[in-house]
Formats: sequence, C-alpha cells, structure tokens
Amino acid sequence: MRKVNWAQVGKITEPGRYMFRFGYVIVTAEDLSIWQKYPEAAFTLIPMFSSGPQEEYKLGAFDLSGGGA
Repeated sequence: MRKVNWAQVGKITEPGRYMFRFGYVIVTAEDLSIWQKYPEAAFTLIPMFSSGPQEEYKLGAFDLSGGGA
C-alpha cells in the first residue's frame, strides 16, 4: 500500500483536497493534528470512488516510523 508523509504533501496547514503526484489527497483536521504532533508519521492512502479522471484518496491508518512512499 502507498503511504504518504507530511513533507510529501508540502506540510499543508489547512484541511482540504490537494493535488498530489498521482491524484488528489483529502486531508482532515484530525489528520493534520497527528502530523503536527508526529511530523514523520506516514499515512496509508485509501482509494476512494471518484467520477473524474484523477484518483482520490483519503488518509487511513498511520505509522510513526515514517515509512513514506
């Protein structure tokens, strides 16, 4: 499974839907609070159904060892 860390998404500071190299990543306020507390945490990307040409992902379980993709 693909994982992503805070640095890979540009250390964003607001929840939202962000373009990433292989589609969109949806980041919630809760996801951001984890990254603020654990900056090296890597979240598993969970594919979502999307009707457009780009894939969409939400962030799932996280790993504190920082194993980003």
